Amino acid sequence: MKYSSGRNRNRYMRLLICAAGFCLGMQAKAQDPNFYIFLSFGQSNMEGNAKFEAQDTTVNPRFKVLEAVDCPNLGRERDKWYTAVPPLSRCRTGITPADYFGRTLVASLPENIRVGIINVSVGGCKIELFEKNNYQTYTATAPSWMVGMINEYGGNPYGRLVELARQAQKEGVIKGILLHQGESNTGDTSWPRKVKGVYDQLLGDLNLKAGSVPLLAGELVHADQGGRCASMNPIIGRLPEVIPAAHVIPSNGCTAAADKLHFDAAGYRELGKRYGAKMLSLLGYAVKGGE
Repeated sequence: MKYSSGRNRNRYMRLLICAAGFCLGMQAKAQDPNFYIFLSFGQSNMEGNAKFEAQDTTVNPRFKVLEAVDCPNLGRERDKWYTAVPPLSRCRTGITPADYFGRTLVASLPENIRVGIINVSVGGCKIELFEKNNYQTYTATAPSWMVGMINEYGGNPYGRLVELARQAQKEGVIKGILLHQGESNTGDTSWPRKVKGVYDQLLGDLNLKAGSVPLLAGELVHADQGGRCASMNPIIGRLPEVIPAAHVIPSNGCTAAADKLHFDAAGYRELGKRYGAKMLSLLGYAVKGGE
């Protein structure tokens, strides 16, 4: 069809502009400001070491998990959202602080707000695994059992976390980052600085404003539970000195497994509730209680 007149050409351009505007409008509507996204990462205690129990499998559908790996045993596919029934990390992991973090939030936030979790964690790893420019050096000397877990995330857990976060940003808003790591870095006084490096990398890669996204870092199994790595907790406690937006979640009274490295299921529930209570306070809400 030929457009011989300026009128027809102008009409055609108006139609194109309207169509483009409609598409942009649809894209803008796809991001829901009431869908709160939280990133979580770390080692085995964030991955989830204790087996979840029947009480942990009833979950409010407002609490979602973005699956990081394919889990045929769970009927889940990577890159898709599901109701956050554990496990929230890899396919055969257990209960994690993220479980009761999310439950605490949905129980206290307005009903129009949904909560989404992204959990990329690797048991036994040092914080160096999440350093954007150092992970390959770390992986090169990692034990074979850990390399298998790393490979489930495409060989780059940090990169996978960012990939999932960018996908989630099209649908919701990143409101915070959860960290539980440190057992493998026990005694490393440079740990807070290394965590700051990872935090700053995430802010840069996800175009997040410094200070606008709090980082919640949990203590390791506490000395009052005989924690084998409890000496790391004072080092974790210095994290807010280098990251003003960081908050340390205490683990005192959170019960431990027999190995004194991991929490038991009850300990994970309590620690997760503490993560949730702190985030609620930062969001300007109080804990209502219940699940």
